[in-house]
Amino acid sequence: MELGIDLQYLLFLQNLRLATGGIFDEFFNGMSKVAVDVLPFLPFLIFLCVSKKWGYRILTSYLGADLLNGVVKLTVCAYRPWIRSDLIEPAGDSKVAATGYSFPSGHTVSASSLYGSVVENQWSKRRWLAVICIICILLTGFSRNFLGVHTPQDVLVGLTEGIVMILIVRKASQAISDNEKTYDILTLVGILVVIAVLIYVQVKPYPMDYVDGKLLVDPQKMMNDCFKACGAFLGLLLGSYVERHYIHYEIPFGYKNLPIQAGVSVALLFIWKAYFEKATIIPALGGHWGNLISRFGMVFIGLTLIPYLIMKSARESQQNAA
Repeated sequence: MELGIDLQYLLFLQNLRLATGGIFDEFFNGMSKVAVDVLPFLPFLIFLCVSKKWGYRILTSYLGADLLNGVVKLTVCAYRPWIRSDLIEPAGDSKVAATGYSFPSGHTVSASSLYGSVVENQWSKRRWLAVICIICILLTGFSRNFLGVHTPQDVLVGLTEGIVMILIVRKASQAISDNEKTYDILTLVGILVVIAVLIYVQVKPYPMDYVDGKLLVDPQKMMNDCFKACGAFLGLLLGSYVERHYIHYEIPFGYKNLPIQAGVSVALLFIWKAYFEKATIIPALGGHWGNLISRFGMVFIGLTLIPYLIMKSARESQQNAA
């Protein structure tokens, strides 16, 4: 069977990888891991320390693009390159780390929406930082091809999703300004969208291909990432509602402990995602609802409890100083 041009390209990169002894594997693997393991916590730091409005925008762009990507993945149901051809052998543990269907690339969506939000915000202020972020987007996208886990079309569509979502959030933010009633309406609409997505991904048909009596790809496992995205987006919707109506977070500029407290708080959110949820919530509630509830809790806490505690601590410090 003749390989398509997309798999021929991956095979070319694979041969290049082998010819160079894998000396670039760790670099590109690191670029990929930063995009999904570290970068998603950037919006919380911005929200807590730099700009509340920008923090909301970058978090909405990222989580909105991630939710869109989950729906597209489960609609198209494209198999990974190594399933399409046994000639493709991903580098290192990339095959194990790759979750969900292939199209579009989730890592590229994460990189384009997060790095891209920095580009959109900093282009006229710190051009050097924006250029670095553009380079990081391109390197992350290429890494998915170089490691053999995504085709070029997976990366290009993932890149497009992230950019389009940034533009949508930017236009919506400018149109809404500070109209709380409109934000509340959009919160309700967002909740209905999440419910619709959850129903859709559970009732739609999936390919059930067997090889030697074994299911080639289990669609139940493929749904996990979409449930994570639904939970995180729901956490954003309800967390922002609570914060806007009851907490009214204002960044305590000048509070000397702010960088430490924000850094420790974000580190705890990282621990939640990397270790806590996998050891407690997901085993107890299963891959679908465990992922949804865990990601909901992480984002909700990041937008409510953490800013509340920081503001409370800042006020107490100010009172003690007086």
